[in-house]
Amino acid sequence: MSDPTAPALLDRRSFLAASSRWGLLYWLGGAATTERVLAAAPTPLAPQDQNGRLGDLIHPPADPAHWPAWREQLRQWRTDTRQRLRYDDALYRRPEFAWAPRCFAWGFVMLCDATFYDAKRGRFTIESFLDHGVHEFGGYDSLVLWHAYPRIGFDERNQFDFYRDLPGGLKGVREVSRRCHARGVSVFVDYNPWDTGTRRDGKSDLDALAGLVAAIEADGIFLDTMAQGAAEFRARLDAARPGVVLEGEGALPLENIHDHHLSWAQWFADSPVPGVLRNKWFERRHLQHQIKRWNRDHTGELHCAWMNGSGMMVWENVFGSWVGWSARDRSILRAMLPIQRRFADLFAGEGWTPLVPTATPDVYASEWTGNGLRLWTLVNRSEQAVETTLLKVPAERGVRYFDLIQGRELKGAAPSGLAALSGKIPPRGIAAFVAGAPTALGGDFGRFLAAQARLQTRAGFNTQFPARVTVLTPVKRTGKYRPMDLPPGMVAIPSATLDLQVEFRTRECGFYESQGITDSTMPRLHQPCLLERRVTLAPYAMDLTPVTNDQFARFLEASRYRPKHPEGFLGHWHHGAPPPGQEEHPVVQVSLEDARAYATWAGKRLPTEEEWQYAAGGPEQRLYPWGNEMREGVCNDGRTAGTTPVSAFPKGRSPFGCLDLCGNVWHWTESERSDGRTRFCIVKGGSWYQARGSVWYADGGPKPCRFAAKFLLLWPGLDRCSTIGFRCVMDLA
Repeated sequence: MSDPTAPALLDRRSFLAASSRWGLLYWLGGAATTERVLAAAPTPLAPQDQNGRLGDLIHPPADPAHWPAWREQLRQWRTDTRQRLRYDDALYRRPEFAWAPRCFAWGFVMLCDATFYDAKRGRFTIESFLDHGVHEFGGYDSLVLWHAYPRIGFDERNQFDFYRDLPGGLKGVREVSRRCHARGVSVFVDYNPWDTGTRRDGKSDLDALAGLVAAIEADGIFLDTMAQGAAEFRARLDAARPGVVLEGEGALPLENIHDHHLSWAQWFADSPVPGVLRNKWFERRHLQHQIKRWNRDHTGELHCAWMNGSGMMVWENVFGSWVGWSARDRSILRAMLPIQRRFADLFAGEGWTPLVPTATPDVYASEWTGNGLRLWTLVNRSEQAVETTLLKVPAERGVRYFDLIQGRELKGAAPSGLAALSGKIPPRGIAAFVAGAPTALGGDFGRFLAAQARLQTRAGFNTQFPARVTVLTPVKRTGKYRPMDLPPGMVAIPSATLDLQVEFRTRECGFYESQGITDSTMPRLHQPCLLERRVTLAPYAMDLTPVTNDQFARFLEASRYRPKHPEGFLGHWHHGAPPPGQEEHPVVQVSLEDARAYATWAGKRLPTEEEWQYAAGGPEQRLYPWGNEMREGVCNDGRTAGTTPVSAFPKGRSPFGCLDLCGNVWHWTESERSDGRTRFCIVKGGSWYQARGSVWYADGGPKPCRFAAKFLLLWPGLDRCSTIGFRCVMDLA
């Protein structure tokens, strides 16, 4: 019987598929879940379940005849529940929070995204990022500046250090906030409550959060993996900065709506007839953001947001994996957002009637009234285009009717006391109508319609996934040396052709390619996975040990090398010299660029990932340099709480005689890749350090020769770690 805990092995053909389309079951609360569509009940739904609570997304009856009774149940439930909870909406009435109900488009930005930070120029490119968001999605109302995961855990730095170590420090992040604010975009920071195993700040997380919010002038906190924050969050944030909101990842309980203005509606399973968001129904000013981050079809989320007057999460770079939106989905959101923003008071008001009757099967509508206006949001649930009369509503004297998506007035809409509102909805598309007198619509309504019409001229209906190609940076070969001409401290390694096994831990950052998670062909999240591929290696020579502090000091003295961005460079040294007694320890706190500079000076280069692994495991592909089992006394396993001399464990030699390949420090390899949004490098060997207490930390401790860790690159100040060093190779004739 096979071992169910063993890594799944992919052959070469499957490896090629998995590299570009790797699968994963989404996590929530420690368990894997998959999306499922629930069938609507044939009779009116009871407003409460057996525990006296409604689901996060309330599924309506399938039969339209039952909708009036169902709506009445919803209204009664809302009244009763608000009384039972003694609901107080005081925070929603405070003027400093007036922006929150208008935060319809929430952008998730990885701070290592190459379209947000230009690593070559060393500057944030916020304006061009926001311009791209306007052109493709209709613009962002807020951004969450994602910082640590999946990088956190490679060294001791905690989640707050990741903000402090960004370009320019906290002042630099504050400048990012101010540039966003200048464009009318609010800024969220991320809080990871699971980060308990890294360096401690000497203060509570809440104190650190409040200080961070004040320092960078943030407008909100995203509560990663949390449904809600503790009660004391509100008071501390109010003291730090007015108008700061909380938004959790999990489903927000009703009891916390009063002090959480926003919440995620993540992986909510809708019914065939569009459901009602419970929290939005309970508090109309509470905004929820629809999110199914691994989906390549976002129409379900868009429909839910449109029918509920709520928001959307735009997230294409998912922790380093690319999950781009199709042209159709981008077009739908571009058409939605101007309407939601213009009529935000309607969508946050009391005049919401879900599921009003329509004139066409598979088309559903919500009605919104107030301020002398009636507005209808419609969705087409079918895979076919619909072009016909969509709604029939009572005609009113002096009222004009407009198609808000197409940007045109509807003529001849009331032939016999009924206004017949006709239009065309693409497959899985949306529509919107508004009725009102010119005075209620506003003096600039004509310009608004014209802008909507222009948007439709570039509407796209292509549902194809916008794939990106991940490119490997070419290796700059050294001159070819003869084995007898090698400098001291190197060993020759012969050419080889072999089937190389590579082990990853399945994480959301993906493997070698950047195409996003869309299926479940791979092991569950955090489980090991083996890839296999055939490689051919030319002969090369490798350093017997990692580069030491003493060797790096001689390089600096001879070359006068100074990095362009010195932040964190050799941060463990004292007054420009290695710490006393650590001259023979591996040099750390060096970036990939620093390591390349040393290698070039020495007439060498960094090893490719494959060269490193072959030198470590040998022709037999040992799991560890010394054999196939972990043993004591053969590597730095972390008990020393720091690095050790590179020759401290002679019993840990590889088959070719190389030392210190497992534990002590990770090794940079010449394996940099980019898809134009995410740069990353593969690091090998593991290190002495291991962050404990959460599965979300990066891997630590000694690792097998075949283990590969995907290290996302941002800029040298963050890329330099106390646990990453390097060794060099030379090409042989």
